[in-house]
Amino acid sequence: MTTTSRSRSGAKTNIQKAAAAVAAVFILVGILGFIPGITTDYSQLGFAGHGSGALLLGLFQVSILHNLVHLLYGVVGLALARSSQGAHSYLLYGGVIYLVLWIYGLVIDLQSAMNFVPLNAADNWLHLFLGIGMIALAFLLKGRKDTRGTRSA
Repeated sequence: MTTTSRSRSGAKTNIQKAAAAVAAVFILVGILGFIPGITTDYSQLGFAGHGSGALLLGLFQVSILHNLVHLLYGVVGLALARSSQGAHSYLLYGGVIYLVLWIYGLVIDLQSAMNFVPLNAADNWLHLFLGIGMIALAFLLKGRKDTRGTRSA
């Protein structure tokens, strides 16, 4: 098989596994954002905007829109993780998107209508680490051999 799909044994490559794991975490976070108790102040969960007072794990500001974006991001990631090239693109460009979102969160007034997602300081720092982590995985796993000696990307 080509290096854009699976290894010769049919098993997923390391980059596909990493992308699928990241995607699964996004799906989990999206689901957890709808669970009272795990999301504190759940009664204040708004559709969108800085007025949503719900906090995932008591720390990260969320809204219905924010949770749906996490779910969508995860589903797209699982679909792209079906190939090595798709997994690489998901990690690389997804990481870039998170770095852009981090910068966006730093430059807007978090109490303004520009904060439609919504974001808070904890979200901003998480977006920085997610962006760096996803890009690092994209580069570290691109073209690396997996444990069976086949190319992973």
